[in-house]
Amino acid sequence: MTTLADRTIAALRTTHDELAAFVRGLDTADLTRPSACSEWTVAQVLSHLGSGAEIGLATLRAAQDGRETPDQDFNHSVWDRWNAKEPKEQAEDFLAADADIVAAFESLDADARERLRVKLGFLPRPGGVALVGGMRLNEAALHSWDVRVAFDPKATVGRDAAEVLTDLYAGPLDFLIGFLGRPDELDPRLATTLRVETTDPERVLGLTLGETVGFSEVPDPADVTLSLPGEAWSRLLSGRLAPEHTPPSVTVTGDGVTLDDLRRVFPGL
Repeated sequence: MTTLADRTIAALRTTHDELAAFVRGLDTADLTRPSACSEWTVAQVLSHLGSGAEIGLATLRAAQDGRETPDQDFNHSVWDRWNAKEPKEQAEDFLAADADIVAAFESLDADARERLRVKLGFLPRPGGVALVGGMRLNEAALHSWDVRVAFDPKATVGRDAAEVLTDLYAGPLDFLIGFLGRPDELDPRLATTLRVETTDPERVLGLTLGETVGFSEVPDPADVTLSLPGEAWSRLLSGRLAPEHTPPSVTVTGDGVTLDDLRRVFPGL
């Protein structure tokens, strides 16, 4: 049986292969152009992904060996080293570091994928492979978009990653919704529970906007329905669905909340 952890690891591989093929075709001028991340160049996004891969791999290995998770001093030393690299070196080293962490996830056998628990400093308890791999997939898929959209305004999040992320957001990564959401940006009079209908994959979700933001039972009937591709759903939640990057298939129907309201609730980090 294919588990969510299996699907997450497979999506990590696809995301890596697609971004790696794209990055290998970039020259120095390409690497130093602005990315979709505010104040970061394309190379700096790749540096962020590379340093994150190095830290993530050390964290995964520590869990496998029964050691303590590397501390913040280790993390800062990694970030400092990557920040000091030249753009071309950041890109080349990203390719190697990202390949290493994907291969490490792929090497986990079925028992490890079910039982391994990894301690992450920002969570109250250790997470399973689907959660930890999902955090990496979320980072890799969205920052891959940040790179590619700098060259193609119609770029989308990869289909495989979008499908898995849709299920991760409603499962192991559901805490991200409350973390990313800014309910104070919404007029309290518009508080409601949306019906969210995604395509690729086809899913139906309930999203409550009120004093807090989070998943809930699907309203039936719903006052407001949001319909959109799964890849656009991942970009909306992460503040990456600006009007110029919104496909025409994204619609909000009903009275009250608009797409602009949702953009304010999910501004990104």
